[in-house]
Amino acid sequence: MKKIIQDILEILEKNSRMKNVEIARMLNVSEAYVRRIIKKLVEDGIIKKFTIDIDPKKIGYEIVSLVGIDTEPDSILNIIEALKKMPEVKKIYLSTGDHMILAEIWARSNEEFSRIIFEKIGKIKGIKKICPSIILNRIK
Repeated sequence: MKKIIQDILEILEKNSRMKNVEIARMLNVSEAYVRRIIKKLVEDGIIKKFTIDIDPKKIGYEIVSLVGIDTEPDSILNIIEALKKMPEVKKIYLSTGDHMILAEIWARSNEEFSRIIFEKIGKIKGIKKICPSIILNRIK
């Protein structure tokens, strides 16, 4: 049973639009069985949503960056809320290690990226340090 669940998750990770009947055929099980497993995975919160994987460069975003943000401890939640409101911030992670927050930011140009970093994020109260790292290529 666990193997089939892992197989279904791997298939859906590669193509979340794949039809249950196609998954069933690949795994040599019934479509109803696949449907039940997927329904249970959604109900249990294992699958949070079905989504797409966008290539930012193909839609005009020349800069994709992971930005480490260090904050005053009592400001972290307010900073996260402010970042969530910014459309340029695509993902936010609370982390350990070098930075308290990691944010994935997409920008159409170097100028736009600078504005986001200095005029938007840099002006949020409670931020101590901003450490941007430009992503050159996504490997996996």
